[in-house]
Amino acid sequence: MACTVQKIANIVTEFAPQKLAEEWDNPGLALGDPTAEVKKIFVCLDLTDETAEKAIETGAKMIVAHHPPIFHAIKKIRLDLPQGKRFARLIKNDVAVFAAHTNLDCAKGGVNDVLAEKIGLHDVKMFGEEEFSLGRIGRLENPMTAEDFARHVKKVLNADYVRLVNAGDFPIKKVGICGGAGGDVMSKAKFFGADAFVTGDLKYHEAQNAVESKIHAIDAGHFATEFPVVHALAEMIRSECGRLKYDVEVIEDTTSRDIFKIF
Repeated sequence: MACTVQKIANIVTEFAPQKLAEEWDNPGLALGDPTAEVKKIFVCLDLTDETAEKAIETGAKMIVAHHPPIFHAIKKIRLDLPQGKRFARLIKNDVAVFAAHTNLDCAKGGVNDVLAEKIGLHDVKMFGEEEFSLGRIGRLENPMTAEDFARHVKKVLNADYVRLVNAGDFPIKKVGICGGAGGDVMSKAKFFGADAFVTGDLKYHEAQNAVESKIHAIDAGHFATEFPVVHALAEMIRSECGRLKYDVEVIEDTTSRDIFKIF
């Protein structure tokens, strides 16, 4: 059965409803014609020159990304600047761009559930009585020291590095997580009994607060804590397209790497 941009958008939106997105966020169709036919979809974390070119090279007519390509109002589209040049290239090749961001963070089976599964957490829950929360909290099968847990997170996320904030000599049994930049969620994880918190982009003063609050913090980077959702999102779209009998090939980005390198 023929498929369109809107039909794929509907699949993603049903999985990660846009009502779950933060007010400042901008999920949804950012570029393209919702009625356009789609036979190939490219799923990625970020819309970059590299992922845009991969989509075009594979013949994809729709990109589904985690991070929206537009956050603020665009007043100019200049083809001599990176964003304008990228948009023009996509428009010329009839490639639509759809994003699911903080709504995918919150959604069941989204960024944070995938992260919890990767880390190996059990009895995973939302924070408190919330129906949906940006983060999750769960338990390790066996207690670990802060150093061992940091090494474990680095390994399972295939991260180039992690930064550990060791808050004291106590084991980790309960873990809070928030993929991406989730330092502002750490106090909530502590409130609900977490011994450690895993996120990315941890700020200096957030790290200080972790020590004062007696919660170990592991910063595994924005990329490493979110990239695993690309495979999960692609699998979900494949499954739903199969169930709905849409004639669509779903291609996922497997080659992007963290923009940060440690020397």
